[in-house]
Amino acid sequence: MTHVIRRATTDDAGRLAGLAAVTFPLACPPSSTAADIAAHLAAALSEDNFRAYLADPDITILVIDADGELRGYSLLAARPAGDPDVAAALTILPSTELSKCYVHPDHHGLGAAAELMHASIVEAAGAGARGLWLGVNELNARAIRFYEKSGFRKVGTKSFRLGSTVEHDFVLERPATP
Repeated sequence: MTHVIRRATTDDAGRLAGLAAVTFPLACPPSSTAADIAAHLAAALSEDNFRAYLADPDITILVIDADGELRGYSLLAARPAGDPDVAAALTILPSTELSKCYVHPDHHGLGAAAELMHASIVEAAGAGARGLWLGVNELNARAIRFYEKSGFRKVGTKSFRLGSTVEHDFVLERPATP
């Protein structure tokens, strides 16, 4: 199976929502309830949400397209951090948020995530960002290791509402140079 990394189009919105429904729960802490995960999927990762993201000029979504099947995606938001805790922690400005970076579990460990990360860094740099930042749940050790291997370092913390609970994230940052 061959794959390419490309910019998402509005035709991808439904497949992105389906992929998010598979990948987002993997990033949640073990204590997350199915109801909280479902509420977040409905509020932020539905097909309509992806259509809105794709219509936003500050947002770029990259996808791993494997012969028409989406196997991963990243969402880059090229705008100042709205969270005051994040804004105070960032040191490399202007910065783009790597809001989402997920790969289907069938493709974990195959290098797809590293390819997607590299493409995301190149995309952010090409759009003028000097830095790239993200939030990752403090209990998601696998993701933290991946991000650190990708050149990110911890610069702060922030809170994240997941349904009825408040989760705690590390804020990680790296230069947007490939």
